[in-house]
Formats: sequence, structure tokens, C-alpha cells
Amino acid sequence: MQNPYLDIARVRAALRTLELRPSRAMGQNFLADAAALQTIVDAAELSESDTVIEVGPGLGVLTWELVRRAGAVITVELDKRLADRLREEFAAANNLSIIQSDVLHTTPEELLKDEGRRLKTEGSTPNVADDNADAESSAPIHPSAFSLQPYKVVANLPYSITSPALRHFLEAPRKPTLMTVLVQREVAERIAAKPGDLSVLAHAVQLYAVPEVVAIVPPESFVPPPAVSSAVLRLRVRERPAVDVDNPEALMRVIKAGFLHARKQLGNALPSGLAAMGMRTEKERVLDALAAADVEPSRRAETVTLEEWAMVYRALGGNSRTVS
Repeated sequence: MQNPYLDIARVRAALRTLELRPSRAMGQNFLADAAALQTIVDAAELSESDTVIEVGPGLGVLTWELVRRAGAVITVELDKRLADRLREEFAAANNLSIIQSDVLHTTPEELLKDEGRRLKTEGSTPNVADDNADAESSAPIHPSAFSLQPYKVVANLPYSITSPALRHFLEAPRKPTLMTVLVQREVAERIAAKPGDLSVLAHAVQLYAVPEVVAIVPPESFVPPPAVSSAVLRLRVRERPAVDVDNPEALMRVIKAGFLHARKQLGNALPSGLAAMGMRTEKERVLDALAAADVEPSRRAETVTLEEWAMVYRALGGNSRTVS
């Protein structure tokens, strides 16, 4: 059966019915390209054992695919009009939860527990893998047990929240195993950048995941078309951070300090950046830390790898007051 939400006339009719003018501020561009949609679904590597969180389902084009492939789907929609419509459109989908909320103010664990409560109330179980499955596996699952299930994130992310949404999931105690997201092309390429073109965002993502730009999606794939191209970005989430440090958040603060004056050489940029962030450190001590990490003070922040930043961080005292 063809996905009915790919019909452009239907998309426009739905928007008129809802009296909804797509908001640039909310990043409301509705995907209407079958090939791009299939690329997202394939990249997500879905199976009936998967639990999926979808952010910003909009009119449901991706949701329609997810409920047919995953064991349980949790969609989070900020716009009440769209959330109410989704409840009507997908009333028969017993593996779908629709939550009207700001995803940035809701933890993944809360979303998973809410799904567990729904399933317990309705007396059904999600089609998810369970290492402790037995003859009683048909009993309603307890919310706390559901919150421990692995999950994936699959979404056409609103441009306006791309960076905070990625960090929201990657820095959460309960991280996904895989994230497949449609984002602005420039952002996807920044995230997947190599040394020489690195940024704070690249480090923030690569600390927790291995990024891959799977495909480029042109503006005409959306209604209305955005001003720029998009990209399917796949993040394979690491079991542990890419570098061994005592406090990844404190490490990121040091990295951010190095990028505050990105055009300066690191020997000057890092001391002033630390000071600007309330972590005043003598320049001599910073130069000693760079030397200990074998990082030339003439280099710029975009050339420094995560491993090198970790060595600089440790040389500055790790999770001491200097860098915390």
C-alpha cells in the first residue's frame, strides 16, 4: 500500500483544514518525496523488535512507515493541531503513542515510561526483544521495564531544534542505539566533519556517536520547499564516550572555550576563552597543558581532535575547579 501522506494535494488540503501555515520558526517543512522517505527508513535499519521515538511527526508521512516496521513508536509533536490530527489519522495503530509536548523538556526515559503505562493500561505488550522472555511474556509490561528497553530515534527534525535535539538524546542517561534524522545539509556536514573543519557541534556529537551522511535531499522534496538542501544523517551511538574522561560535560566546556575565539591561535584563544567562561587560567598553565598534549599553540581549534582535547583537559586538571 502506498503511503497516503506523500500525496502533495492531500498535504495541502490537510494544512488548509487545520488553518495551518507552515512556520519557518518551527521548521515545518513536510516531506513529500517517496525516494527520500525510503532512504530514511532503510538507514534506520528497523525491525519488529525496535522501539522508536519520532520527533516532529507533522502530518504523519514518516509515522506511517514507522508503525508498519517497528514494534512500538512514540511520536512527540509540539503543535497541538498536528498532534490532535495524528490521533484521528492513526486511531487504529495500537503500537503508536502520540505525545503533544516539547521534546526538549521531556527526557527519553519519561517518554518510554509513558509508553509503558499506556501498554499496561491497554493490556498489551510491545513487540520488543526481551532477554528474559518466558511463558508469561504476553502479560502487560510494567512501565519501568519498558523504560529500560533499547530504542532508536528516527525523525525529520525541525531545523530550529536540530542541535539541541541531538544533544538532548546523546547526552541523556538513556541514549538511543541509533539516530536517523533528516536535517539541514550544512548541519549534517558540520557534524560529520574531519579535523581541519571541526566545530563545537561536531565534537558534541562525535563524543557520543559515529556520524554518517547517508544522502542529500533537495528542497523540492518538501512542502513548502525550504531555502536549503537537507541530508539524511545516521548516528551510530557509542556504548561509551569516544574518549576516557571523568566528566564529558566539563570536557565540552574546555572545547567550547577553545572555539570562542576560533580565528586565534590556540595558545591565545584557549586562555581567553576559559576566562570568558569563568574558568580563568594562567596562560603559562594553558601552554603547559598544550605541550603535555603535544598540541602546538599555533594551531587553531578546528584542527584539534577529540583525543587531543581530552589530553589538554586532563593536563588542565580534569574535573578540577579550573575546568568545571
